[in-house]
Amino acid sequence: MKIFVDADACPVKQEVIDLATKYQLIAVFIFSLSHCGNLKLSKENKNVELVMVDNVSQAADMAIINKVNSNDVVVTGDFGLASIILAKKAAAISHSGNLYEEGNIDKLLFERHLSSVIRKSGGRVKGPTKREKQENEKFRNVLESVILKKMKDI
Repeated sequence: MKIFVDADACPVKQEVIDLATKYQLIAVFIFSLSHCGNLKLSKENKNVELVMVDNVSQAADMAIINKVNSNDVVVTGDFGLASIILAKKAAAISHSGNLYEEGNIDKLLFERHLSSVIRKSGGRVKGPTKREKQENEKFRNVLESVILKKMKDI
């Protein structure tokens, strides 16, 4: 089992590293060339693998899709990527600690589509709220429970 992270805008990198170290897993951080300056990770950590991809739209997503297996976990804020990960029978979790599941992914994709339509027509949609410390704690707890469930299933 590995933890794949869509790392370009991930606010919970340290939480992923901590849990990967605790459970002796590999955390694979996939990021684009344009975001490598934002990535503050130690290459010395044996539980961390860094993968840099081209600065092309969807390059990080495609790298994750090509590498992930059914026993892996993916951390992403991208609903489209999450839906593909679910189709591959892997687990997907948002940066806020919300699980992407068969029961909620269609609704999330539809809401993303509606937001896109509104933006394209000149309208505005609310962005994310300021990140709170308890979101990191929720993320950590949910990711840990997903890891334990996946380990049990292996």
